[in-house]
Amino acid sequence: MKVLVDTSVWLPALARKTGRANASVEKLTRMISMEQNILILGLILFEVLQGFKGEKEKKQLEADLSLFPLLELTRNDYIYAASLSANCRAKGVTPGTIDAIIAAAAIRYDCYLLTADKDFEHIAKVSPLKLLAE
Repeated sequence: MKVLVDTSVWLPALARKTGRANASVEKLTRMISMEQNILILGLILFEVLQGFKGEKEKKQLEADLSLFPLLELTRNDYIYAASLSANCRAKGVTPGTIDAIIAAAAIRYDCYLLTADKDFEHIAKVSPLKLLAE
């Protein structure tokens, strides 16, 4: 099983603050310990890295995240994301641009999406997006 992990899970997981773990972070921790196929998307990598200020911390984070394969998108993936977004809007769901790209990548590459962002629940109700249950 391939799992694309969203920023909404990576950020609290990487914050390493006790008492702040949610069910998605706990799921990610279990998946890492079981060496499951966890993927990251360039946009998610960008969102995670931009939140860390210290250069030493950022370099360590880059090294840690380099352990997870980067899912690289093609022109057709972006075209599909635009189509997915339009289809969602036609069904009354208005995804943000980045959310539409993340959802489209998960669908096209047959990945489950692990997220704490409730917006993806709306997308999943009107598309083939598969969310990983907590």
